[in-house]
Amino acid sequence: MSPEPRLSYTTVAPEAFRAVLGVSKAVKECDLEPELLELVNLRASQINGCAYCLAMHAKALRAMGETDRRLDILPAWRDAPGYTERERAALAWAEALTRLEPDGVSDAVYQNALGQFGEKTLVELTLAVTTINTWNRLNIAFRNPPAD
Repeated sequence: MSPEPRLSYTTVAPEAFRAVLGVSKAVKECDLEPELLELVNLRASQINGCAYCLAMHAKALRAMGETDRRLDILPAWRDAPGYTERERAALAWAEALTRLEPDGVSDAVYQNALGQFGEKTLVELTLAVTTINTWNRLNIAFRNPPAD
């Protein structure tokens, strides 16, 4: 039996909800490829264990033509074939920001991401990662169940 939802953050704090939606909208309109954004969203959601976001982003990726095989092996992307260098840099960046270590993000991960994305797009990727982490934490904290 799954736990009951705690509260609806969208109705309890609508101004804050709209602010996060605004950042999400800006991220969707940035220079990053929609498929890459969804892949990063799915990976961060896997790390955080957010059922709501896992269901949503896996569904979105499938609708974009992503294969089940790549979705199945995403947690092992470092050792798995089929991911581009750009995707690997984005996934490493997403993991480093999601699992923020006491020493921060390593210079190697930063330099690799910067080389793949450039300054502006790396800032946009960073906003994408921090935004999905915000959504994950909201959904986990208030037990927002995945939609059907």
